[in-house]
Amino acid sequence: MNLHNPKSSFTPPDGEGSVQVQMDPRDEIKGAKVFAVYGKGGIGKSTTSSNLSAAFSKLGHRVLQIGCDPKHDSTFTLTKKLMPTVIDVLETVEFHSEELRPEDYMFEGYNGVMCVEAGGPPAGTGCGGYVVGQTVKLLKQHHLLEDTDVVIFDVLGDVVCGGFAAPLQHAERALVVAANDFDSIFAMNRIVAAIGAKSKNYEVRLAGVVANRSRETDEIDRFCDKIGMERLAHFRDVDAIRRSRLKKCTLFEMGDDPEVIEAQNEYLRLAQQLWDGVEPQLANPMKDREIFDFLGFE
Repeated sequence: MNLHNPKSSFTPPDGEGSVQVQMDPRDEIKGAKVFAVYGKGGIGKSTTSSNLSAAFSKLGHRVLQIGCDPKHDSTFTLTKKLMPTVIDVLETVEFHSEELRPEDYMFEGYNGVMCVEAGGPPAGTGCGGYVVGQTVKLLKQHHLLEDTDVVIFDVLGDVVCGGFAAPLQHAERALVVAANDFDSIFAMNRIVAAIGAKSKNYEVRLAGVVANRSRETDEIDRFCDKIGMERLAHFRDVDAIRRSRLKKCTLFEMGDDPEVIEAQNEYLRLAQQLWDGVEPQLANPMKDREIFDFLGFE
C-alpha cells in the first residue's frame, strides 16, 4: 500500500484535504459480498456484527467476520474465547507472513462462521489501515476468501481516520449502528460523511442504519428523513441480548423467549435483505453545527 499524494493526477483524494493509505488493487476481495459495520463506540457493533454473521450462516452462507479493533473482542460470542490477533501471530514470526498457517489466526465459530481478529498496533504507535491490509493479504495468500460468501468487517468505534476507514476500501456496503440518542446520531452523521468520501474512489456505498438498544426510533427516523437515508432494522433494548454477551454466545443460542425470537427473526430478515441487495443511500450529511442544532427537542 502506498501513501496517496493528494496532488496526484491519476488518483483523486478521498475527500477534500485527504491524505489516505490507498488499497493495492491486488488486495481487492472478489466473489464475496463484503459489509463494513461502523458506529459510536459501545453502541453494540460487535453484537450486531456477530449476530448478523450468525444469521447469514443460518441462511446457508459461508461467512467470515473480521474484527478490526485492538481489543480483539469482536468475535468472542461466536468462538467463546478471545482469539490471538493477526498482529500477535505475525509478531511471533517476526512478520514473515509466509511462515503462518491459516489455523494460526482464523478460527471456526458458531454454525461454521469463520473468525479473524485483525488486532492493531499498541496505542499511539501505528496505523489501523496497515493492520487491515495485512489481514486481507494473509487471507488472500492462503486462498481463504475463495470459499467465502459473506465478509463482515466489524470496525473500531466512530473513528473515521484513514486507518480505520480502510475496511471501506474493501466493502460493497457500509452499515451504521446507532441508538436513538444524541451521541449516536451525532457520530452517525460523521460516519456517513466518511462513507461518502470513500465512495468517490471505491465501490463502497451507504446501506443504511441499524437502530440498536432503543425502544423508539423517532430521532433516528427524523435524522434519516433529513439526510436521505433508510433505517434497515430495529433491535430493541432486550435484556437477552445483553446477557448473551455475558454468556459468550450469540442471540441464536439464547432460547425461545418471544423477545429473543423476535430479535432473531429481525436479524434473519436483515441478513436476507443485505444478501438480496440494498440500494445505495445517497445521503447528504449535515455540518457539525447544523446537526447539533437539529438534534433534540425544543
